[in-house]
Amino acid sequence: MTLLTTSIEALPLVHRGKVRETYAVGDDRLLLVATDRISAFDVVFDQPIPDKGRLLTQLSAYWFERLADLGPTHFISTDTDDLPDAARAPELAGRSMLVRRARRIDAECVVRGYLAGSGWAEYQRGGSVVGHQLPEGLREADRLPEPIFTPSTKAEVGHDENITRDQLAEMVGRDLARRLEERSLALYREGARRAEEVGLILADTKFEFGVIDGEVALIDEVLTPDSSRFWDASVYEPGQSPPSFDKQYVRDFVAASGWNKEPPAPHLPDEVIDGTRQRYTRAYELLTGRAWSASA
Repeated sequence: MTLLTTSIEALPLVHRGKVRETYAVGDDRLLLVATDRISAFDVVFDQPIPDKGRLLTQLSAYWFERLADLGPTHFISTDTDDLPDAARAPELAGRSMLVRRARRIDAECVVRGYLAGSGWAEYQRGGSVVGHQLPEGLREADRLPEPIFTPSTKAEVGHDENITRDQLAEMVGRDLARRLEERSLALYREGARRAEEVGLILADTKFEFGVIDGEVALIDEVLTPDSSRFWDASVYEPGQSPPSFDKQYVRDFVAASGWNKEPPAPHLPDEVIDGTRQRYTRAYELLTGRAWSASA
């Protein structure tokens, strides 16, 4: 069963994003429902990726539980018995997450451990990535000497923009910026360690945070193929863009198609849809150590 959009009449809709839909559950909790929509270059496709919402939700739940020792999160439960009655419909099972309501910090907290994507493009221009001066002579996909924190704005419409750590400090205050950086780097290192254990490389990822009861809490999704770049360590070779377990497969297809990255999105062939689903499923199974079941 695939799901492109939701409607839970008994719960107020708070926000409809590119992938997730958020409902209010009383004054202090939210219900996040992950659909099977996929986006690339900030444009949402009309075609769903089967099981994607459930895969993202269950993988995030795994990480929230695994990373709990590194600080507060908004996670409560994905168990159907813990959800409000209105959210127990079969089509919502496995893709719904009950969380604590947070005051979102409007910044994407990006950590890069390898030179890829926009970071590689910026490095080629001037030898630095978002204010971090890097050694000369690095190749595409090279491992960085140390993971770097490269925040960005969080745009409601259009593209996020990279900002320096000093610009982040101006936005949110120096103490909070420092805490966001320290927490993001700690989360990345734990994610990278787990990925390495199962034959994956966590090239880069982004985190989101909010404030709950005066504490900085990890929110949204965590270390999923939508928010992270995972590579297969067995075929990793610096100097080229390695195959990835994320939606880069879709990005590569539509980029090669000549699409101008403006709506409407192009039609995805069945092999791209199926190949994307396989990559998300494989990432879930490797990282969690669990066989995927669509009824999860």
